[in-house]
Amino acid sequence: MTTVVLAEKPNQAKSYAQAFDKSERKDGYLVVTDRILSDETFITYGFGHLVDLYKPEDYNEDYKSWDLKQLPIYPNKFLYRVSEGKNKQFKIVKTLLDKADTVIIATDCDREGENIAWSIINQTKINKANKIFKRLWINSLEKEVIKKGFQNLQDDSKYYNYYLEAEARKKSDWLVGMNLTRLYTKLAGGSHPLNIGRVQTPTLYMIYKRNKEIKNFQVSKYYELGAEILAGSEKFDANLTPSQQFKTKSSLITFRRDKGLEKASEVGIIESVKKEQKSEPSPRLFSLSSLQSEMNKRYKASASQTLAAVQKLYEAKLLSYPRTDCNYITEAEFNYLKENFVAYRTALGSKLKLVNPEPNSRYVNNKKVQEHYAIIPTKKIPTSNEFSKFTDLERNLYAEVLRRTVGMFVRKYYYDETTIVTGVGAVKFITKGKTPLKQGWKLLWGKKKKSADILPLVQEGQEVKVTFKELEKDTKPPQYFTEGTLITAMKTAGKTLSDKEYQDLLRDVEGIGTEATRANIIEKLKKDGYIEIKKNKIHVTSLGQRLCRAAATSKLLVSPELTAQWEKKLKEISKGQYTEEQFIDQTKHFIDSLVDNPPKVEKESVNESLGTCPKCKQGQILDKGKFYGCSNYKKDSSSSCDFTISKTIAKKTVSTELIKEIISGQETKVISGFKGKTGKNFSAKLKLNQENKVVFVFQNNDPKVKKHKGKSITK
Repeated sequence: MTTVVLAEKPNQAKSYAQAFDKSERKDGYLVVTDRILSDETFITYGFGHLVDLYKPEDYNEDYKSWDLKQLPIYPNKFLYRVSEGKNKQFKIVKTLLDKADTVIIATDCDREGENIAWSIINQTKINKANKIFKRLWINSLEKEVIKKGFQNLQDDSKYYNYYLEAEARKKSDWLVGMNLTRLYTKLAGGSHPLNIGRVQTPTLYMIYKRNKEIKNFQVSKYYELGAEILAGSEKFDANLTPSQQFKTKSSLITFRRDKGLEKASEVGIIESVKKEQKSEPSPRLFSLSSLQSEMNKRYKASASQTLAAVQKLYEAKLLSYPRTDCNYITEAEFNYLKENFVAYRTALGSKLKLVNPEPNSRYVNNKKVQEHYAIIPTKKIPTSNEFSKFTDLERNLYAEVLRRTVGMFVRKYYYDETTIVTGVGAVKFITKGKTPLKQGWKLLWGKKKKSADILPLVQEGQEVKVTFKELEKDTKPPQYFTEGTLITAMKTAGKTLSDKEYQDLLRDVEGIGTEATRANIIEKLKKDGYIEIKKNKIHVTSLGQRLCRAAATSKLLVSPELTAQWEKKLKEISKGQYTEEQFIDQTKHFIDSLVDNPPKVEKESVNESLGTCPKCKQGQILDKGKFYGCSNYKKDSSSSCDFTISKTIAKKTVSTELIKEIISGQETKVISGFKGKTGKNFSAKLKLNQENKVVFVFQNNDPKVKKHKGKSITK
């Protein structure tokens, strides 16, 4: 009898093999033996996806040329092919699966992992009828967890619907992307594709809408009435209660006159002094989204950087499974975390005591944990030597997870809240102050005792002097999205936006995208040149604005609410409450409505100047179709200006914003996503050299120069 374990990636396969008594590495697989393995057992792996969907032109060569008459493009049957450069590994996997009696699916324990496994299995066209399919479902790569998982394998039929859900998502995204990208690009009449995505487009539009609100925001003055209270020799500030804003200073003056407060100061009475002891529990445990938001807020890390860091710590067996949307754990995890409390506390350099030995429903809820629990530390604690090998971001991330975990066991933050109400005639002023009593969990973050909010001792009935303060204030615009706040907005499908219409509609949906895909969506928006990050704030580029104006002709296409409803239907597929076929039909109906009734899309102006030509100083830099060039550019004329910039440099699309920076003589920020001849990604700045050629600028100022599409760029 032969058992084949199908892992997602080589590192994952290696972790599985290390958990067994003996392992021997072969070309593309490992042979393992152990007391718990009764059969001949092999572990093989993909490189993530080994197969992908056909492109339209693979079905019909006519689709190479984009023509509105060809739409909609609906394959009779979706076809797959082995991904480029992965044929060798695919053949190894196929050979092993073909001879297997039992197949253990051991890809990542989520929908995408199930999809990767079954996409590979189906593409091999092996006879599935005579094989047993089992599922390894674990939340950590620790040796004992892996062994326990292999001793308690589950029937894969329990998870097969996850594959169907992922297939529905993948196919519907293909249909939307291939059809609507062609539709809107052709309707816009532009040379640059307008990439439309089921989740990508409403995400971009949320940013676009916020940026417009900020741009169009007009600051206006308003006024508030405050007071300075003098009690004996001590002073404290107070605010009018109930709070009231006055649009004009005259309306504030009228209010004061009507209330008999025209003098600069009056005698007041302390009407009430209320002192109440309050407490604040430690923050909840991390889901992936909340971890991405926190790491962006504290360390300006992008969503993809956080995902990569937490994935590395997971593979190092230090953290539990990262792609989780849950911030609860079960009692089983609580118990092992409690056993390791001292080790975690020591790793943080803390001496806080364990005062909460029993599970608290704020963190521990068996019913709330479905596929995966919150991101927590494993039993393994890294040595100083191991920890030194991690990046600053990885170290900071691990510490944040430890703090959240330890915080669950230690004392709450306790403080006294004092509320003083001062009366002047019929008008009342309120003051609130906090006096920290026990810092508790806040000490994990190095919080120190503050005394700024401590109020003086006053008695009810005490006379005080009240000096009025007319406060002039400015209205504030909405804040730019950061990657952290955008992740939160995606997860809540727009609840964090100012649109009140969404509030009641979105209580039952779970956002747009998934924990595993949101970071990739943001990265794709960057790569496609639709957004850029400046000082941690997300800005929509001119290309992104053009796409949003085009997409806005269909409210359904840019609606976070609709996309969230789609995500809800996808989750129903995994629960057996909805079918893949129904979802695909729903997607086709949506596409048909746009193809049959094409929206009126604003035509792209290819003659919009990006700036003055840096070479001839006379022409304007324009979109020339396949490149940007001087308006005086003529291919075969010796008297014309020959200045051009490719739209793609080292396989990365260059946004118009970057072109504007380059031609103005500026050096751009560091740009990621360039790809060298070996296929390896790299980052660099761009600038014009003295010969008006675009060059790369590296941190080490490497002077070597090579040719790239007729332009000189630094190697």
